[in-house]
Parts: sequence; structure tokens; C-alpha cells
Amino acid sequence: MVAIKKDYLKMLQTASWINRMMIALVYVWFGFLKILGTSPAEGLVSDLFNVTLSGLMSPSQFVICLGVFECVLGLIWLFPSLTKIAFYTLIFHLITTFMPIVLLPNTTWTSFFSLTLVGQYIVKNVVLLGAGYFVYVFNAPSFR
Repeated sequence: MVAIKKDYLKMLQTASWINRMMIALVYVWFGFLKILGTSPAEGLVSDLFNVTLSGLMSPSQFVICLGVFECVLGLIWLFPSLTKIAFYTLIFHLITTFMPIVLLPNTTWTSFFSLTLVGQYIVKNVVLLGAGYFVYVFNAPSFR
């Protein structure tokens, strides 16, 4: 076991809480925009829905369901005892957010290795993955 100085451990605890709060904020904020019908990602979500899940419900209903899902996921991040569930749900969600990179190339790419603004909006989600992983690992029983 590696010994960690108290000051350093306090900084890690603070960083973990900041990451946890920011993940929650982003998910609740972006989810709420979808519920209100004011999300700039609504068109992208609808386009992906039409390629993957059309026929299950209308795209507008799906956007609202996705918004509720994102709000709930954000709220789950606020409870340390639910970190494992939050992290694995985040992974599932991020896999789906990367689907347009493959399934909607005209929307996400301008040329090889050059993303559109929509593509950049998608790829920036790796930051959520990194923050979520940090919180997950820091809260793992083996770390404590």
C-alpha cells in the first residue's frame, strides 16, 4: 500500500468532489435542455434516433426520455454510494454519444481527421469519461 500525505489526500478528495459535482451539473443541465426542447443537440439526437431506433416512438418523445435519463444520471453522481452505478451508466451513455461519429459521418466529419463542430461536441465527451473514471477509482474501496 502506498502512503499518501494528508495534504495530498485532501487535494484528491477535493478534486473528486469537484469532478463529481461538475459531471452532475453537465448531465442535469444538458438533460434539462432536452426536456425543455431547447437543446442544440436535439437535431443530432433525432437524426441518430432515425438511423438506430426509429419506430419505437417519435424522435421528440425520445429526446425528452433521453433528457430525463441524463438528469437522473446527473443526480445519481451526487451520491457517493452510487458511484459504481453512475460510472457504468456513464460509460453506456458515452458509447451511445459516440455513435454519430460512425453512423452520421456527414454530420460529424469534414474530411479525414477533421471534425465538424458537431463532431467536436461529441469527442469532448472523453473529458467526462476521464473525470468519471477519476471519481470512480478514488471512491473504490481498494483506494481507501
